[in-house]
Amino acid sequence: MNVAEYMRHVPGCAAFPTVDALHAELDRLAAAHPDLVRSRRIGASRLGDPLHAVTVGDGPADAMVIAGPHPNEPVGALTALALVERLCRDQRLRTELGFRWHIVACADPDGARLNEGWYGRPGDRRAYAEHFYRPGLADQVEWTFPLAGADYSFDRPLPETAALMRLMDEVRPSLVCSLHNGEYQGAFFYLNRHDATLAERLAVLPGLQGIGLHHGEPELPGAEPIVPAVYLTPPGSQVGKAFGAGGSSADYAAAFGALHLVTEVPTWSDERVADQSASGRPYGEIVAGGAAARRELIDTMRSGMRAVAGDLSVRSPFRLSTESTLETFRKLGELEETVPDPDRMATVAEEFGNRQMLHLMRLRLLGTFLRALDVEIAAGNLTPAIREQRRLLAERFETWYGQAEADPPGPPIELRKLAAVQLGAVLTAAAHTAPDRSTASSYADRYVAT
Repeated sequence: MNVAEYMRHVPGCAAFPTVDALHAELDRLAAAHPDLVRSRRIGASRLGDPLHAVTVGDGPADAMVIAGPHPNEPVGALTALALVERLCRDQRLRTELGFRWHIVACADPDGARLNEGWYGRPGDRRAYAEHFYRPGLADQVEWTFPLAGADYSFDRPLPETAALMRLMDEVRPSLVCSLHNGEYQGAFFYLNRHDATLAERLAVLPGLQGIGLHHGEPELPGAEPIVPAVYLTPPGSQVGKAFGAGGSSADYAAAFGALHLVTEVPTWSDERVADQSASGRPYGEIVAGGAAARRELIDTMRSGMRAVAGDLSVRSPFRLSTESTLETFRKLGELEETVPDPDRMATVAEEFGNRQMLHLMRLRLLGTFLRALDVEIAAGNLTPAIREQRRLLAERFETWYGQAEADPPGPPIELRKLAAVQLGAVLTAAAHTAPDRSTASSYADRYVAT
């Protein structure tokens, strides 16, 4: 199997599909391949939107792919479509991998619909910030799987999470892939087992599409690298306890002994994400500067929220997201400020990542709160405090947006390349876990050299 060749044939696209367009395309594929593809309802979202799983093939083992577990991360929808189409067209691939595939192409349709304002303009940072939505950690599909431990437990799975759990219970997968994407960082991966061979194969894939690996600070502080840019998945008990959330799909997949893979691809490209040269600044100084800016962000948001606290009347998703995300940022900042060896010289990648993360947090959080105020105004709640804070915070948004524009990352990455890396990762993990491992024995050497 030549993974690089499969990656090269991922079709181009100019925008992310809306939820309705995604379902329509999956329905078209099912109608075109009735003997191969079966679509069925596995549950419903919090607002009653149906959740569907598309099953392809009839191999002796089961693989599950989860796309869109965070609604601001739609690359997985493109990957899901590419995977279904490729499996339908390529009997040899289906036979070689030996899996029956279960693909959930949009795990959070309610949240995705709240992001559709920028789906048609990928790479436009203003559109992204102004139409951004991401629920708080305890309201995310990926982070509300149950946990049961001596010192921390969580048993409030969302309806969407419960649907994924039922599907796993039914098919007992040996492979689960969760498809994610970020903003300014390089590409990176999480594995739920310390498999250096698979990690090395995954680390090659982004470069095949000209995308750099992430060499800055890990997304989750303290994440253990297996190889550069491939990390061991932190246990849900660690993350959940710190942020008041549940476990991830990796925790639930562990009950079946499944290999669990998370793929993370960036939206914008910049060579600095992989630059390991010295920045000329101590690491502790960079972390301290980021912490000070984060505190300013938190103070700004808290001040604005206090000013309108008595006037808010709509429990909109934007308001709830702002309140919970602000607390998550505070806790995350506390973890990041405890750094080992602060006197060492920071790399360019670490400096770049710290600075871009600040721009990202400012614009995402403030953009979401402005949407919350807009909901109040649209409902006719035009109190002086709401109108005044809408004006003041819009001015602050423009200031922060200007600072981000003056310190930009590189250009947006072609969507086809992002989906290609995710598809390559899914196929790589599948070949590594294939029921007939003999087909994978010489596979790595062939695709890496291509």
